[in-house]
Amino acid sequence: MKLGIVGLPNVGKSTLFNSLTKAGAESANYPFCTIDPNVGVVTVPDERLGLLADLYHSAKVTPAVIEFVDIAGLVKGASKGEGLGNQFLANIREVDAIVHVVRCFEDANIIHVDGSIDPLRDIETINLELIFSDIEILERRIAKTARGARNDKTLAKELELLNRLKAFLEEGKLAAGYVTEDEDELGWLQEYNLLTAKPVIFAANVTEEDLPDDGASNAYVQAVRKFAGENGSEVFVICAQIEQEIAELDEEEKAMFLEDLGLKESGLEKLIAASYSLLGLISYLTAGETETRAWTIKKGTKAPQAAGKIHSDFERGFIRAEVVNYQDLLDCGTYAAAKEKGLVGLEGKEYVVKDGDVILFRFNV
Repeated sequence: MKLGIVGLPNVGKSTLFNSLTKAGAESANYPFCTIDPNVGVVTVPDERLGLLADLYHSAKVTPAVIEFVDIAGLVKGASKGEGLGNQFLANIREVDAIVHVVRCFEDANIIHVDGSIDPLRDIETINLELIFSDIEILERRIAKTARGARNDKTLAKELELLNRLKAFLEEGKLAAGYVTEDEDELGWLQEYNLLTAKPVIFAANVTEEDLPDDGASNAYVQAVRKFAGENGSEVFVICAQIEQEIAELDEEEKAMFLEDLGLKESGLEKLIAASYSLLGLISYLTAGETETRAWTIKKGTKAPQAAGKIHSDFERGFIRAEVVNYQDLLDCGTYAAAKEKGLVGLEGKEYVVKDGDVILFRFNV
């Protein structure tokens, strides 16, 4: 999974990126300190892996990973070349979802690029830049498609979609809100890879005081939550400064620090939960003496396709999957004991994999 972190200058974006990935992207109190996109990879915390690894005495544990791309601070007019221009846009096109950091705190020492705190205005500024960039993509596609549309029914149909979509965006709407059940149109929409079609998670950056009640008493956070609810997005509350402090601690110190703050989980854990929820992802597990590993798949994935995540041969030569719930396996103490109690299922090609399934694939090529 690849997530792009965007936000106006000085909203806490690079501080958040640093704390998430410990990658040390330069962070300073002025716009454009992150000129090249920084990329960092973080592991997805999953206590099930450690427990299974102990059970199997695994030599290696491999968690799922998320790649974060920190994209240079945006300003109004970026799509027309203001600030750093639209250098950042190509980097966002490759991500699965956008993490949009919005500032929900007052601090006279940290200058806001627009002179005041207004998260909804900030969201609109970035959305408009993404819309302008998408319109540009559509205009290029329209010019190309129009040339062959007179003699080709398929191209003529696509041209109609392109013009409708362009008009839709020109009304200030996001491509994610464009609804169609036509299979051709759905295919084309995927092909265009529009920025405003990508799922969005809002990171409401607050001060330490707002963390214990998850921003419930912060009017800025409430405004962001309302906006996100109306637009099918996720929101999580974070204090980038605190996350940076947490990033320096080992697991034991981190647990104590979070407890002192009255928190159950770190911002990274909140973000991962929001990402999995928004993108409809789950993890299944494989375990053995060599390795215990988490594999990320879409909800609703059938056994052969899940097997294909490990290797294409597993999918091609799929025979069956031996499946046990990880908790049942831990409760029984061994795979053999789980099998004896009838808790290991022999599943075929139509089996839909569930979160927490421990699977042994049988295949033949």
